Amino acid sequence: MEKYDFVFIGHTSFNRIIPFKGSPKIVSGGAVTFAAMAAAALGKRTALITKSLKRDESIFMPLKEKGVDVFLLPAEESTHLKIIYPSENVDIREMYQEKNAGPITIEEMPLINASFLHLCPVTGQDFTFDLMKYLKEKGYHLSIDMQGFVRHLDPVTLKIHLRDAPGKKEIFSLAEKVKVDVLEAKLLTGTSDLEKAAFILEDLGSRETMITRSDGVLLRYDGKTYFEKFSNRYTLGRTGRGDTTFSAYISRRMDHNPSESLKFAAALASIKLENPGPFNNTLEAVLHRMEDPFFRKS
Repeated sequence: MEKYDFVFIGHTSFNRIIPFKGSPKIVSGGAVTFAAMAAAALGKRTALITKSLKRDESIFMPLKEKGVDVFLLPAEESTHLKIIYPSENVDIREMYQEKNAGPITIEEMPLINASFLHLCPVTGQDFTFDLMKYLKEKGYHLSIDMQGFVRHLDPVTLKIHLRDAPGKKEIFSLAEKVKVDVLEAKLLTGTSDLEKAAFILEDLGSRETMITRSDGVLLRYDGKTYFEKFSNRYTLGRTGRGDTTFSAYISRRMDHNPSESLKFAAALASIKLENPGPFNNTLEAVLHRMEDPFFRKS
């Protein structure tokens, strides 16, 4: 059986992006796509488990071209999001889930041989808590993106409302690593101060916490806090920022220390932020960006 470094689990989606003072565009992806593309670009043996219409499988071609194995579970619909940026602040966005592929269930899970599984739901409808417990009981090393757990769908308006995550302590108990952005951190902890939020999440049971923000990324691990700034000169690729940063971090973290891995992740995410869509560059480009004076002085 194929052995994977990373398997990413969650819905792919068609994202209709409506930027502030810009032209609308369609970006296919979802958290799993952004995360898997980054890991594959770094040479990690990568797979993706997702659920969508068979007729939409062409959106996985860029992943397959990068060597990602796609386990496509059948659905009656693919997931579709509308994302609106009402201001210049790229951390503020309005989201609507116009279509949903349905939950990934225990019965549907393929047999996988993997070092790490990263659960990155678009919303809380991607899979159930029972699936998470099942994967943990099977002995997988889990990391979790909290974005799906703070996104609550209004069944009438289809608008996604952001609120605290019920059962967050139990969720953290299953995960070795946790990823949030600054708005999700505030919902979970009551503060937008990154360091304070990281301390609170640690007290709640998060063992290795990443928090992204428009200017950079914070890591809390083993009683220490690290922060790295992003160096992007412009922002064309805000969607997928945190997914890409986290994937770059855990990929580098396999054989590097937390500080160096975070610096690497910030450099890779900075390149991604300058271009729409998933990261589609090289390891050499990331290492070159790390030599930028911006990083050496940070």
